[in-house]
Amino acid sequence: MSNRIPPETLPSLVREFASYKSAIQNCSEKTVSEYMLDLRTFFRFLLARDKNISPDSEAFEQIDISGVDLDYIKNITTEDIYAFIMYADNVRGNMAAAKSRKLSAVKGFFKYLTVKRFMLEDNPAINIESPKKKQALPKYLSLEESLLLLDAIKNDKESKTVTRDYCIVTLFLNCGMRLSELVGINVNDIDRELRSLTVTGKGNKQRIVYLNEACRDALSDYIAERFNEKNKNIDCRALFLSGRAQRISVKTVQWMVYKYLDLAGLESKHYSVHKLRHTAATLMYQSGNVDVRVLKDILGHEQLNTTQIYTHVSNRSMEEAMAQNPLASRKKDE
Repeated sequence: MSNRIPPETLPSLVREFASYKSAIQNCSEKTVSEYMLDLRTFFRFLLARDKNISPDSEAFEQIDISGVDLDYIKNITTEDIYAFIMYADNVRGNMAAAKSRKLSAVKGFFKYLTVKRFMLEDNPAINIESPKKKQALPKYLSLEESLLLLDAIKNDKESKTVTRDYCIVTLFLNCGMRLSELVGINVNDIDRELRSLTVTGKGNKQRIVYLNEACRDALSDYIAERFNEKNKNIDCRALFLSGRAQRISVKTVQWMVYKYLDLAGLESKHYSVHKLRHTAATLMYQSGNVDVRVLKDILGHEQLNTTQIYTHVSNRSMEEAMAQNPLASRKKDE
């Protein structure tokens, strides 16, 4: 469980639920931490109503929920949960995605108590629908912008980590891996012939990522630098190292990508590291004619409908292409 919430400040049943999510369902530390944060807010909301504490006051954030027990939980109703979601909407200003996550935490907790622990006979959250999220099309770099980004790195004469940074961005743009997957790569995860590497995705699920020529070339250059005479005594399993010879952090990679987006003149587009994953997927689907089911496996998606958003991107591109036809504005009466 994340250090952001001291375990002793949570009810014992919530701590047990956290252990179940981590040990049995194999959820990541980040996922478990988010669930605990949402459940803490949920119980603070209920206790605030009981004690007439304003939900938008400083006192709300100080409410102690550690004493919440099974007897209290048994009295929570479906209406209480609806009220919590309304509070998230009206007071906290949460959008659909944040409200859905909060409801998911509550639903998961009550499912655990009813189906896994048999502590409750009725689940007050079972029939509550999640707020519908607007399916936004992913933002991505065009092929030209991707080349500009790579050139910005290659032409950086002042940085001491150009080879590393070029390799990282090349992997993002070609393989579509997640940021957490990239920083988690170990040296022994790479095939000796640089044909593939293994990444650990969501839920600690591993998958093989196959490498194209650009990736092999960038990796070969970086590995030669990673294991040169200067670095031969570095005792670290991580492939990508920070300046202190430790595993590179998420924040360092984010900072590096933003730096080069700026140097490439793309800062106004509000791109991010995750947009590089979208870029890889979009370029593979649109220009590489990759089947959407194959793309699903490449990206490590659980469900095909998650991957199908890239087919919508393609549809939009076709619509835009039609609009560019020089005859598009020609009317019969002209």
